[in-house]
Amino acid sequence: MAVYGYCRVSTMRQADEGLSLEVQRRQIRGYADMHGMELTDVIIEEGVSGSTPIGQRPAGGALFAKLQAGDIVIAAKLDRLFRSALDALQTVEDLKARGVKLHLLDLGGDIAANGLSKLFLTVAAAFAEAERERIRERVAQVKADQKTQGRFLGGSRPFGYDVVDGTLVKNMSEQTAIVGMKNMKAAGLSLRAISEAVREMGHDLSHTAVARVLRDNA
Repeated sequence: MAVYGYCRVSTMRQADEGLSLEVQRRQIRGYADMHGMELTDVIIEEGVSGSTPIGQRPAGGALFAKLQAGDIVIAAKLDRLFRSALDALQTVEDLKARGVKLHLLDLGGDIAANGLSKLFLTVAAAFAEAERERIRERVAQVKADQKTQGRFLGGSRPFGYDVVDGTLVKNMSEQTAIVGMKNMKAAGLSLRAISEAVREMGHDLSHTAVARVLRDNA
């Protein structure tokens, strides 16, 4: 029988949230000592998002591929291992079928021991998934707010603007071209005809680029 600890952080900033690798190591070692288990190894997964399934993570995938009947995996928290409730349940069922036990400290230990633990796992995994979704929503809201304030968030420079100190500033020549494109579109000209006209104005835009500019400035 082998006993493996599993630790993961997606960024080093998580150290400030009590999820540092060292904190996870201490929790796992303490749990193993308390239950008379001798750790075979502690697997470290750094810089990998929780949205990546455990089987597709470099360290986690290698660990789960070599697990054998009787082995035990210990992790500090549910969200260190799983990306969603469905991912959690499917992985737990797979481990049970292989005779591998999974201990999650935040769920009280062996989460596959009985039906009540499985129910708790389902609820806890769903809450973890909901929290990740809330984080994504907050990030999207911040980006949307920055966009309304004219902040440039990276990627290709939008036609009609220049980037000055991280802020979008109107390029008057290109803004004039945008007005012209709108008028030509309203007059019934095709995208290719508009593209040719814009080129004569000194702006090299393909018909697909014209369509994108018109859509973005609708």
